[in-house]
Amino acid sequence: MKIDLKKLILILSLLSLFITLSNSLFASFRVQKESLIHNTLESNYAYATKIAFSVRDLMSSASTQLLYSSRILSQDFKNKKLLDDEAKRIRNQSNIFNSVFIANNEGVVLATDPDLGIKGQTLSSAGSEIALREKKPFISDPFIAQTGRLLITVSQPIFDNEEVYLGYISGTIYLNDPSILNHMLNKHFHIDGSYIYVVDDERRIIFHPDKKRIGDQVNGNPVIDDISNKNSGLKQIVNSEGIEMLAGYHYVPEVGWGIVTQRPLSSTLEPMNELIYRVMLNALPMTILLILFIVQCARIISKPLRRLAEGASTMDIGQIKTTKAWYFETMALQKALISGISFMQGKIDKLNSDVAKDALTGLANRRVYEICINTWESYHRSVAIIAIDIDHFKKVNDTYGHAVGDEVLKKLSEIMSSCARAADVVCRIGGEEFLILAPAMSRDSAKEMAERIRVQVSEYDFNTVGNITISLGVAVWPYDCSKLSQLSKMADDMLYQAKANGRNRVETADELE
Repeated sequence: MKIDLKKLILILSLLSLFITLSNSLFASFRVQKESLIHNTLESNYAYATKIAFSVRDLMSSASTQLLYSSRILSQDFKNKKLLDDEAKRIRNQSNIFNSVFIANNEGVVLATDPDLGIKGQTLSSAGSEIALREKKPFISDPFIAQTGRLLITVSQPIFDNEEVYLGYISGTIYLNDPSILNHMLNKHFHIDGSYIYVVDDERRIIFHPDKKRIGDQVNGNPVIDDISNKNSGLKQIVNSEGIEMLAGYHYVPEVGWGIVTQRPLSSTLEPMNELIYRVMLNALPMTILLILFIVQCARIISKPLRRLAEGASTMDIGQIKTTKAWYFETMALQKALISGISFMQGKIDKLNSDVAKDALTGLANRRVYEICINTWESYHRSVAIIAIDIDHFKKVNDTYGHAVGDEVLKKLSEIMSSCARAADVVCRIGGEEFLILAPAMSRDSAKEMAERIRVQVSEYDFNTVGNITISLGVAVWPYDCSKLSQLSKMADDMLYQAKANGRNRVETADELE
């Protein structure tokens, strides 16, 4: 089954619509995805930078407070009450420190707040060793103190008026226990999978929402590699658990830490599914209207061509003339069809009127038959032929004479002509043999016409003779033979078959297949 123009227009239009919508959705998805990733990376970087500045300011504030306290202590370093009071004041003043202690130039603890049970002991921690050795302000790397806690110390040296080193004052900030720093970092843990972690300059994790990760040394992570090079930035990475993450990070040179804020890529893109669904839902009404519009346009565009095709297949010039050809191609085709059919019909009519008539019956003769066959074969139009012969006509001539036989032939010609269409050609081939050429007629329609002629002839009361019968054979080109010139023989074969089967009947080629 061949596709018609309406379906072709619909298929091409709907395909174009589908491709356009798919491309729009895909482009929208890509743009939104890239925008979400970019915005999340920028947001994480900005947030990491904010936390980094807060940490820097916190450490600066801690150092300033200890510096002020060291100057007070330098005035009367041997006053134990002053030492105890100053340690207590510093710890309670801003809640920056979890503990404060003061040690002499040999590392012996002179005062602590709160009481840590180390007063009078000589400290051997890494922080104490650095303070005694360097004799200058410093912020230690994270270490485990004698108390068993992971912490950092912020220290200021104490010198008397003659610049003699007396000892130092240190404040400790706990990294795992509650502290102002821990609170600053920990409150930014989010339920969408976002979190902050901190690494030191030795690539060790010193803060992480998952306590089990604290102390781990991280290798093979591009973010940590960049922080180790004292850089800040943003990256899309895969973490140690194989999860794609969007990370923003900032290096804090004052303490040698890297602050990393990251969020899972899947959490970032999760709104995309809802967004695409809403876009499709909002586009659906207009898409339906567009499809209906395309269907209507396809019908309007194809209608004149369909009517012209139907008119051409049946050679119905009336249908062709009444077709509303509203665009150029259909107008040109309509003119060509009208011109061609009119020319063909005029040529046939002229032949009929000039040299194509049988002298006795007024029907077309064999010459017209041959011209029609040659003409129609060049147009590649299907043609049906009905072969007709009077049963026992010789007996009519022998019994009633040739004059009566001629009257029978004339009346039979009238009956056949009345049953044929205007486009059909009724021919007398010779004697009592007739052919009807029916262009663009189906097998069923030809058989129906033949049966109608047979019935009318059998029921008609011919003068003098009474009732007679006829036998008919039907064949259709190109279905029953390859060449149109062979069609009359096929119809004759069907005619003889009808006579062999008892006369007064119609036989068609398909009934013998």
